[in-house]
Amino acid sequence: MHMSNISILVMNGPNLSRLGKREPEVYGRRTLDDINKGLVEAFPDVRFEFFQSEYEGALLDKLFAIEDQGGFAGVVLNAGALTHYSIALRDAINAVKIPVVEVHLSNIYAREEFRHKSVISAVCAGVIGGFGADSYHLGVRGLLGMLG
Repeated sequence: MHMSNISILVMNGPNLSRLGKREPEVYGRRTLDDINKGLVEAFPDVRFEFFQSEYEGALLDKLFAIEDQGGFAGVVLNAGALTHYSIALRDAINAVKIPVVEVHLSNIYAREEFRHKSVISAVCAGVIGGFGADSYHLGVRGLLGMLG
């Protein structure tokens, strides 16, 4: 698969629309828009689609829609708090044939105990966390490496 033919969905869950405003000491001052622009600049040969929702069902709908429409090589997903309890999201990731890389801005293991468990990790192709906005870049790099 030639790099310029690769399409990746970068999907973000609840509260990620508040990046730059919410707990900047944990999540940094960059907005989600800043992160998305950084990905486009860093990977000029990749076609990105960006999606964020506060709603669990919207994330499931989007995953199923991109599988049904075809043409996407993979997904980089920051599920936010859904990471820790959404069996519905886990089942959706497991149901699609597209590889999903789980990313987190913070190191979830260095935070509150309830954040230490991810119910989606076992069905994701890989997990990256703790590198701030670079977690997304590392997620894309990992996905591209998997795809060869």
